[in-house]
Amino acid sequence: MNPAFKDLVIRFKIELERHLAVRLPMIELDGYLQIESSELTKKIFLYPNERRSRFQGPEEGIHIDEDILAQKFDLIVQRIVAKWKNNRRIYARKTIVARIDKKVSQQFLVEHHLQTPLPGKYRYGLYEQGELVSIAVFSGGRRMSDKNDEYRSFELLRFCNKSGYNVIGGLSKLIKAFAKDFSPGDIMTYTDRDWNQHSSLEKIGFTIKDITAPITFWVAGAHRYTYRNEEELSVLMDQAPLGFPKENMGSIKMILYIK
Repeated sequence: MNPAFKDLVIRFKIELERHLAVRLPMIELDGYLQIESSELTKKIFLYPNERRSRFQGPEEGIHIDEDILAQKFDLIVQRIVAKWKNNRRIYARKTIVARIDKKVSQQFLVEHHLQTPLPGKYRYGLYEQGELVSIAVFSGGRRMSDKNDEYRSFELLRFCNKSGYNVIGGLSKLIKAFAKDFSPGDIMTYTDRDWNQHSSLEKIGFTIKDITAPITFWVAGAHRYTYRNEEELSVLMDQAPLGFPKENMGSIKMILYIK
């Protein structure tokens, strides 16, 4: 295990301890590091660049790769801290919902979301006293072969609260505003199993439809390129020979039926 990775994780652990005011023991296991505490409801598993696959065990956990931790260090700290120590709780009923433009949405996602920002087609935000605190990005509608001509399925592409905020009921309010404007038959989305192996979206009416297979990546610098087979991997290896392979835990596909 490379020393630079250990140093990065130690810095990460110290930063979490500072924010959460708890001691977080760190242990080295089979090619990865683990952070846990009785104060946390999930273990945190951290993987160096040289380890491709995830630890598979019964425990609920958060799984983080070295390259992502290095690039999104502050965002990851803020997201984990918000799970156990919400800096500010806002109730959605006290916010105002409004359509937002692509520029505002993209900038918000860059600042507060771990995944690549997506423009989508429809974007909604929640404002508290004029400050944008939560957004949802939706795709265009898609016809379904087994439904009538008026039925449309949309995808919730991104949902994000401002770092350090917990907007209680925020997603439900954003979906309600979107549904009022576009009358979707259903809204589907994917939740990242690296962070949640069981989705809280079931609490607001979503149902689990599928567990997708792990996604494979070729990581080169700050970029992650997905590949589906050995031929695509071979091309990426030729294009970026200094890269390395990774895979995540896949996603949970979920659907909210509205009609």
